[in-house]
Amino acid sequence: MYDAESIPRIMWAVVFSLIPAGIAGVFTFGYYGFCVVFISSITAVITEMGILLLRKKPVLNTIKDGSAVVTGILLAYTLPPSTPWYVSVVGSFFAIAIVKHAFGGLGNNIWNPALAARAFLQVAYPASINSDWRVLQHGIGNLVHNITKTDPGGKLVDAITRATPLAKEAGAETYHLTQLFVGNIPGCIGETSVIALLLGGAYLMYKRYIHWYVPFYYIATVFVMVLILPPRIVTPWANNPLYHIFSGGLFLGAFFMATDMVTSPLTKRGLIIFAVGAGALTALIRFYSGYPEGVCYSILLMNTATPLIDRFTKPRLYGTRVKKV
Repeated sequence: MYDAESIPRIMWAVVFSLIPAGIAGVFTFGYYGFCVVFISSITAVITEMGILLLRKKPVLNTIKDGSAVVTGILLAYTLPPSTPWYVSVVGSFFAIAIVKHAFGGLGNNIWNPALAARAFLQVAYPASINSDWRVLQHGIGNLVHNITKTDPGGKLVDAITRATPLAKEAGAETYHLTQLFVGNIPGCIGETSVIALLLGGAYLMYKRYIHWYVPFYYIATVFVMVLILPPRIVTPWANNPLYHIFSGGLFLGAFFMATDMVTSPLTKRGLIIFAVGAGALTALIRFYSGYPEGVCYSILLMNTATPLIDRFTKPRLYGTRVKKV
């Protein structure tokens, strides 16, 4: 259990640990990715201030805890690099006002605010969320809405639209594992570079702010499930566990969202059950649904199951007996 004084220290450590993935995202997709992160974070902080004023709660100390900034950054990292600015504003407002404060504020929310907001935006703005996947062709360049293709003469422009690594369409591009590990692929702003996310996750484990076994069991479960599940749609990478692990938002979810101290179980056994369940759901969604990614919904579903997991995994007091039903 963390005391009130340790919360700001942990939250700002998480912000620091997310910087490598943000730098990788800006390098891959251009400066507009940074704009999305900045707008999402500022909106989260302003919304938090407004809600606290309405609830007649102290504003400055609560803002300093950094939780709103973490929510804004994580939400932005789950969005495509060309997401319209107003979509990130709506998502951040929803995350703070509805998912967090409607349940009583920090420590009382049932679902991870960033993921719940991402699921909401998936329904509210499907065209903006599911299209226009880009990757730069040279440098950091201008990532604007009118530079998605090569010109008739074949000259390279700043960015082109390509399918994401987990796309199930016929003829979709397959990427090399090195590309997936480094992050030179289309995807969401903060999820593409595995090495950058590993650096951030390793820092949090070194500081002992997250437990190593949560991302380990999550990723290991996906690895095993990919090996044994028969795919519904056959692709060259269908049963390639490394391809699945390095693709999509698995590392972002495993290190930064499944480890959320508020929405995950309290005990080690409960956390392992949570991680294994999230990994299994991620693989099942990827294999048998029409949606290519499963990290967001798998963690949200396990968030919902957290009270039940806590109920059956809470430690028995020493010297007491379990009551028979």
